Amino acid sequence: MPPSVQAGPMTHAIFRVARLHRMLAGQLLRRVGLHPGQELVMMQLWDLGPQRQIDLVRLLGSDAATMTRTITRLEHAGFVRRRRSPTDKRATIIEPTEASIALRDQVNEVWAELEECAAGELPHERKAEAVQILEEIEANLALAAADHAHQEIDGQAAPPEQTGHP
Repeated sequence: MPPSVQAGPMTHAIFRVARLHRMLAGQLLRRVGLHPGQELVMMQLWDLGPQRQIDLVRLLGSDAATMTRTITRLEHAGFVRRRRSPTDKRATIIEPTEASIALRDQVNEVWAELEECAAGELPHERKAEAVQILEEIEANLALAAADHAHQEIDGQAAPPEQTGHP
């Protein structure tokens, strides 16, 4: 391990794994005409039905600008359509198109292949343990992120280090 990352070996491992996972996901998803993250939007729409765009933002932990770009790309590809909410004219409803229904099986196959690549020859018990550990790490990071967000809101964020620059 490089000396520069010795202070955070788990963080370094997570970074490396996430980078490789996203790269492979991109390669696999390209075969079905999607980019990483777009399949998550489609999965939510297939599983839950039409959703308000703001609800997709919350469900996927995204931000509004990213979700707007993702929806626009999916719309241009013919996989979703937008319509105004009949109950709230400010809200946009996103719904999967018939063209996206054929995509569902392909996305499931991509995710199964990605899972197989990630798990390799791990026995079932080790896979379950890995998922549990990742869930614990996610919970720790979510709590830390919420704590830091509250500190920033309350003005308690640590001041930047003095660098000698004005």
